[in-house]
Amino acid sequence: MNLGKSSSANNGSSIEIAPEADYKQKRLRNISFLIGLFALLVVSVLVSLRAGSYDTPTLELVRGILGKAHDPKINTIVINNRLPRILTALISGAGLGISGCVLQAILRNPLASSSTLGVSQGAGFGAAFAIIVLNAGVSAGAGAAAIPLCAFAGSMAVAFTILGLSKISRVTPEGIVLAGVAISSIFTGATTLIQYFANEIQLATLVFWTFGNLGSTDMREILMMSAVIFPASAYFFYHRWDYNALLSGTETAVSLGINVSRLTLINMIVCCFVASTIVSNIGLIAFIGLVAPHLVRLVVGNNHVYLLPGSMLGGATLLLLGDLFSRIAISPIILPIGAITSFLGGPLFLYLLFKGGSRRAES
Repeated sequence: MNLGKSSSANNGSSIEIAPEADYKQKRLRNISFLIGLFALLVVSVLVSLRAGSYDTPTLELVRGILGKAHDPKINTIVINNRLPRILTALISGAGLGISGCVLQAILRNPLASSSTLGVSQGAGFGAAFAIIVLNAGVSAGAGAAAIPLCAFAGSMAVAFTILGLSKISRVTPEGIVLAGVAISSIFTGATTLIQYFANEIQLATLVFWTFGNLGSTDMREILMMSAVIFPASAYFFYHRWDYNALLSGTETAVSLGINVSRLTLINMIVCCFVASTIVSNIGLIAFIGLVAPHLVRLVVGNNHVYLLPGSMLGGATLLLLGDLFSRIAISPIILPIGAITSFLGGPLFLYLLFKGGSRRAES
């Protein structure tokens, strides 16, 4: 009898311990993955530093970051050329990755991102309007400030349209993506129409938005993007448990004391602000916000405690590797980064659409 009680007690304790052990194992796996992703990012930075026509030992390039390389040319190349490009890729990729992850959470839509919903295209139209109509691309001071302001206005117009479709018209998640495709087409056509009235200087400036360019930013613009993206990322991470609650449905989130409408509205505004800031500085970069969260989700699952930082690291790594490929594929010619990311994200976008369709067919 005592043996039986002991056995049942042991069985009971094993049942209680198993979930805790499983949780610790998943936590260790997720943390290890994030560390590995960070290590991959560091390696990508070092490889990007070496990429170029001026071949230099890696240690000298690292010294060049601090301006202490033995060859003054290396200091100039690293500080004025390669380092700003790498920092732009890291900051922009991180911002696109985490904003795409948040959009997928608050809209409960795995296909949501700033590019698939038309937010980036709306920001691009606003920037084109500022460049051509307001002539902001060739003026300084207040004129130059019109570009990010108009980009934000364009992205917010798309955001409120999406919110209206999801809240008022009760459009399905698949319908929202289709609406995003339609919105993207409208803004792309409007941007093309504006180009018809542009002069040569304005048209050359506008090519920047259609191709995407990581090599035209300086440290002032990099600091400005950082001042937007990092506080926004801190805000997103502060609400990580709210995003987890939304996974169980709106009713569950409300029962936990979450104001879902306010959370959705504020997060849409912050995501649009991040997207418009990136677009106004580097142009249209497609699919990073869609690809990065899904690749990370394959390993860490839907827990935003790990998914949010993983999306930042994944977005930064993907954009940096895409830029590296664009620089070395047919060197010394640099391919447009927007085309590279489209080739990367397009197939995954189609895969997710077909995967979602097959799941509905099975159910």
